[in-house]
Amino acid sequence: MELEHLFNGSALNAVDAKGRLSIPAFIRGVIERRSDAKAVVIGMHDVSPCLNAYDRGYARHLHSENERRRLLEEGQGGSPEAAYARARRTFGITEDVPYDTSGRIILPPMMRRKGRIEDLALFVGVGGTFEIWNPHLALESGDEDLRELAAYRLEERGIGA
Repeated sequence: MELEHLFNGSALNAVDAKGRLSIPAFIRGVIERRSDAKAVVIGMHDVSPCLNAYDRGYARHLHSENERRRLLEEGQGGSPEAAYARARRTFGITEDVPYDTSGRIILPPMMRRKGRIEDLALFVGVGGTFEIWNPHLALESGDEDLRELAAYRLEERGIGA
């Protein structure tokens, strides 16, 4: 699957007590060019302590990638348990979340807990998908660029890092 439109950029948005937040315009623009649905699929990131999100159409790409990895692992004598765990993580532990005309969503409680999202959400475009971070967790990341980005976005809001 070739991705014509990629997620680029970052933003820091407020999250209210009910989990409402706005999806940044740079993300909505990509979603609406890649899909007819005004919705995002949100799940856990495979490696980092954040959420990973994408448009509904990207799920086909993820399925193809999971299948490619399964076949490769089985060809190397790997156990099918890893493939099933990856499929559950990719498709079972996700939430399909529509957004309204102004781009607002309600972050599902399970995703909010898994991503440790509190009163702020740092959106980071990473090409085919985007990440949603608790900016304070991003400040603790081993990725120097991510730490710097989180600090900058917090400083823009007058919040010390």
